[in-house]
Amino acid sequence: MTLEQTMDRPDASAEPAGSAEPAEAAGSVRSPRPLRADAERNRRRILAAAAEVFAERGLDVGLDEIARRAGVGTGTVYRRFPDKASLIEALFVSRVDAMAELTERARRAPDGWSGLVTLITRSVELHLADRGLKELIYGDVSVTASMQAQVAARMRQVRPTVAEILDRAKAEGAVRADYTVTDLSVTMFMLHGVGRFAVPDQWRRQLALVLAGLRPDPVDTPPLPGTPLTEQQLMSVCAPSTPTTS
Repeated sequence: MTLEQTMDRPDASAEPAGSAEPAEAAGSVRSPRPLRADAERNRRRILAAAAEVFAERGLDVGLDEIARRAGVGTGTVYRRFPDKASLIEALFVSRVDAMAELTERARRAPDGWSGLVTLITRSVELHLADRGLKELIYGDVSVTASMQAQVAARMRQVRPTVAEILDRAKAEGAVRADYTVTDLSVTMFMLHGVGRFAVPDQWRRQLALVLAGLRPDPVDTPPLPGTPLTEQQLMSVCAPSTPTTS
């Protein structure tokens, strides 16, 4: 389902009493200025509600549900955000920045192995707690071309730090030499999927098995079959899909 398919224009009667913002005078010229106190308060309520709903249920949730959670009318939401794509974009930077902060924290770990374990574990925990973030990064929802480009750009910024963490673990002899950054991305993608199982924390068991398989053992460990994905292939398979036009 595309973002456009999930959005219905509101009707003016949808405003709860007291939640509507004052209309501008007829013929007035709009100029850049700070939002009125009540308008800014509504904007913050909408963003907070959207963050909660997207984290719980993903990005297919409609603006009417977000308005109900925020305690404002649907019309108020549309005045602040013309469509759901603009609302998602307003939340996007802070959500993906959380991934960058996590990666930097893992880079500062005392050794490469603990940094890698921290990166994988906390990444899966973060995405399981925020379904909307996971859908944005792993392409589980249709988004605008602009947003797709932003996701790709942010992930490119994070990737060198991820590579540094993995290279350090390899240099310390803690990780097998043929495990690549794109292999790591696919590993986390698989664990995110297991994390959606009804059995709590099954992904942690699978993570333990993955980590055991990453340890180098030149005598007993056979080489990995096939070849790792290139970065271009990884971005292609994980990129959020763009809405189709009819």
